[in-house]
Amino acid sequence: MEPLVVDEFFGGPGPEDLLNAAAAIAQALRQFAATEAQAAAGLRACLPGATDPGPISDIRRAKSVALAAAEAASRAALLLETADILAPGGTVPELAAALAAATKRAGLPPKILLPPLRAASLSLPTDDASARIAAAIRVQELAAALNA
Repeated sequence: MEPLVVDEFFGGPGPEDLLNAAAAIAQALRQFAATEAQAAAGLRACLPGATDPGPISDIRRAKSVALAAAEAASRAALLLETADILAPGGTVPELAAALAAATKRAGLPPKILLPPLRAASLSLPTDDASARIAAAIRVQELAAALNA
């Protein structure tokens, strides 16, 4: 009788699971980006127009609102780019390098992506347990690579 190979049944997520996880994480990041974009649009709608009268304090308030809107729009763009990088899958070093380059172009440290990535892995819109496990593993590996 042939010995039972445990790794064959319990070897962790397979390639298909990793691809499903990448797609699910990318979808969650796109939803986060939509939320950021809506926040940016809502903030911009609060800005006074060029012909609106107001004291100097309104100018300071408008400046802070404009800055918050710009930051929300920047986060939305970075999350969309992150989703595009992660969706096709790939090796952790390749993905980490691409994510680091994206954050560098945005003028931010790579660690800025860790909270949304972790949140995305926890909020996957799937009941596929293998994809959830693969997503958690992939995000943990990316976190380690981006922290290095």
